Amino acid sequence: MGTSKSCKSEELCTELLESQTGDTSTGSVIQTLRLQVFGVLHWVVSLGLILAIDFLLKKAFVAASIEFPSALFGMFCIFSVLIILDCAIPSAAVALMKFFEPGIMFIQRWLPLFYVPYLVVLPLSLKDIPPSSAIKICFIVVGGWLATLCVTGMTAIGVRKAVKTELIDAEPMEKPSPFSSIELWAWTGIFLISFVASLVYPTALGTRARTYLPFLLASTVLGYMIGSGLPSSVKKVLHPIIFCAASAEVTAVVFGFLSKSGLDPVLGYYLTNSSSDPGAGDILMGFLGSVILSFAFSMFKQRKLVKRHAAEIFTSVIISTLFSLYSTALVGRLVALEPSLTVSILPRCITVALALSIVSFFEGANASVTAAAVVVTGLVGANFVQATLDKLRLRDPIARGIATASSCHGLGTAALSAKEPEALPFCAIAYGLTGIFGSILCSIPVVRQSLLAVIG
Repeated sequence: MGTSKSCKSEELCTELLESQTGDTSTGSVIQTLRLQVFGVLHWVVSLGLILAIDFLLKKAFVAASIEFPSALFGMFCIFSVLIILDCAIPSAAVALMKFFEPGIMFIQRWLPLFYVPYLVVLPLSLKDIPPSSAIKICFIVVGGWLATLCVTGMTAIGVRKAVKTELIDAEPMEKPSPFSSIELWAWTGIFLISFVASLVYPTALGTRARTYLPFLLASTVLGYMIGSGLPSSVKKVLHPIIFCAASAEVTAVVFGFLSKSGLDPVLGYYLTNSSSDPGAGDILMGFLGSVILSFAFSMFKQRKLVKRHAAEIFTSVIISTLFSLYSTALVGRLVALEPSLTVSILPRCITVALALSIVSFFEGANASVTAAAVVVTGLVGANFVQATLDKLRLRDPIARGIATASSCHGLGTAALSAKEPEALPFCAIAYGLTGIFGSILCSIPVVRQSLLAVIG
């Protein structure tokens, strides 16, 4: 899905070339090609290692019948290794961070795409859900987002006043590179060729899922690229992830019509939940574990900030997570929402990568509804979080960052940090910690039983 160039990788490569050739000119074609090749190899190796770690951890946890999310364990391990190296050999910790930077930037660049698959196949999941239940879910998701935002923000302000810590500058966060015209045309070519080929030879790659994979994946990627390039005024109403999901949905509708197979079968091939016969959605979902692993690097980069403002961050995140889980369970019972659906939306304020792990602890949960509730929460937050925080008169960047990430995870974080970069470090920290604490809580049998008791 394209590569994000790492400036540090190119600098390292340039220094290496200069030491070997003695030529300080970086404008030559040969050096440019070498830089590009080095950058691509660096990206492939760093991202490949992250994906390999996630894959091996999953296999090990399945073999050992461990229910705790394997990626979360891996995140703790990576963070611990970085902390130990930083204490013993600081240069080694910095080198490790630089090595994995291209892979981390790739994950950050395409992060919203990993939320999309369950949103695309939502029509299949909602077939058996009565309209009245869907309305109740929307009420809980929207109302719950606002309540969680208020509780978290006020908690952060209260603790901040109590501890009286001064705000210090955070470590700068590098932004992913924008999409190029080459990437756009390349994915367009893949889409057109594979779409026509699939109409003519629907089993050219062995199965329909594999054959449909290229054009369904391309339609999703193109939707995200185009949606990301829309004017900011449009993106306030039409978030890129909505455009992305709509692009894949429209493609499935058109292909279903032209192939006379209908929409449902095409969506079924989009997300098969089968490792032996994956669809486009399965490829995207395969990155969710790597997203969790990447939290370790973000937290390590902001370790000084975490230590200095630990009281505000941890207190707010803990209270926010508890409030979100138990208020969702309680309101679900009060509005008489089906218990299985209430369980499915419990982790509505937690990033989808961990929300899906959380609901796997509960029997009868609908993962598609979970993912959709998480995405809708993020979309609501992305569109309204800044205006709502202003109305609540929450001016402190610490409170704004923590409240945003704890109530509407990554999508809300992206929307706020684009205009308020000073809040980004606190968003990043709270974003990871909310999911971590929620996962730990729900992995405890007593907590799960208490939530089920509240749900009734």
